[in-house]
Parts: sequence; C-alpha cells; structure tokens
Amino acid sequence: MRLSIVVPVRNEAENILPLLAEIHAALDSHGEFEVVYVDDGSRDATPERLAEALARYPRLRVLAHRASCGQSAALMTGVRAARGDWVATLDGDGQNDPADIPKLIAARDSARDGAAAPGRLQLIAGYRKTRRDTWLKRFSSRVANAVRASLLGDATPDTGCGLKLIARAAYLELPFFDHMHRFLPALVQRNGGATLSAEVGHRPRTRGRSNYGLFDRLWVGIVDLLGVMWLKRRTSRPDASEVTRPCP
Repeated sequence: MRLSIVVPVRNEAENILPLLAEIHAALDSHGEFEVVYVDDGSRDATPERLAEALARYPRLRVLAHRASCGQSAALMTGVRAARGDWVATLDGDGQNDPADIPKLIAARDSARDGAAAPGRLQLIAGYRKTRRDTWLKRFSSRVANAVRASLLGDATPDTGCGLKLIARAAYLELPFFDHMHRFLPALVQRNGGATLSAEVGHRPRTRGRSNYGLFDRLWVGIVDLLGVMWLKRRTSRPDASEVTRPCP
C-alpha cells in the first residue's frame, strides 16, 4: 500500500459523501491508496453516512471513537491504523481540496529527485496562500503563524492547514499530546526530519458548522507553543556508530 488518506471528522454528516467522491476522483488514477476515516465521537448522522459510504467505496475504512478525544487523537488513531508508507491528512469539512494531494506527492518526488533535495524529507505541509475564511480568522491565523515561526524557527508559513503528506513511520515517532497536529513541522524537525511547504487551495465551508472557536484555540495554542519550545530545547540527537571488533 503506497498511500493512506486519513480524515478525522466530528459531526460532519453533510460532508462525508461529497468529500469521499472528491477524494476518489482526485486519486483514482494515482495508483494504490486507501481512505481511513476516524469518527471522533460524532453526535449527528455522521455514523450513518459513513456506513452508507462503506457500502459504496471498497477502499474506505472507518474507525470510531466512543467519545470525542480531539483532532490530534483522531489523527493518531488513523495513522496507526493506516497501511500506507505515506499518509495524507485532510480535514473533513471540505475546505481542503483533495485535488491538491497529488501536488504534495509531486512536491515530495521533485524534492527527492532534485540536486538540492533535503535529507530525510518526511513532511510536506500544505500552504493556504489564499484563505477562504472570515477576516478575523485570517488575521488571527496570520499572527499565530508569525509568532510560532519566530519562536520555533520551523520555516513553515502555515502549520494550521489540515492538508499534509507525511511518512507514517516518522509520524509514529513523534511525541503525542493534545493539539500536536498544529506543530507537526517543528516536531518532525526536532526528530531530525526535513520538511517543506507546497501551496494548496482553500475553500469556504459550504456545509455543516465549525467545531472550533477562535479564543479557545488561542489560549490553548499559547500553552502548547511553550510546551513545544521546551521539547525542542531539551532535545539532543547523538551521532553514534558501532565500533568494529579488532582483527585477531
């Protein structure tokens, strides 16, 4: 299995079938893949729509949390269950365009084949250069990204984009904590992996309601940022090699 698409959802019943149709349309000509949906304790008709989708799409797998555990936990559940060597993550609200997944794959392959390819490339992060959100959300995101980049030095213009391509083994080596998905480039770099960003599209939400508020994310984000700074400063990567046995 070359690629797994992991989609965490909570109360996104209206978006399940349209987004799945888009995922398959975008990837049907790009080789072997699977789609892993993680239902994070939905209380609407999401389970029913996912059951309907299972009957339509043989490549679809569904995992369900009994209670909501948050987006980071849902992503980790999906990545652990994934069978692909590489995982593309995608928000379930329809604002990420599945047609951009091949762009991330092409960016990975181009960087690997190029003369200036970064060593140990493990993450390609989507960059929403043009956001389709309210002005307040765009402004707060711009400020948050600037502060994070300044303090963490992760050279990533947009860590909040749900569209990412990451090596599964590298993801599973990362320290897990709630909201870790907002700091994936810095965490990958902390472990010695290389990252890059690729421009992707962004769409307005047309169905359902957002599960996140502005100010709850702000205060939690500040605490998480301090925690990631602490992790980075407490990290060392020994350069070890095995000592060969002397000849008799």
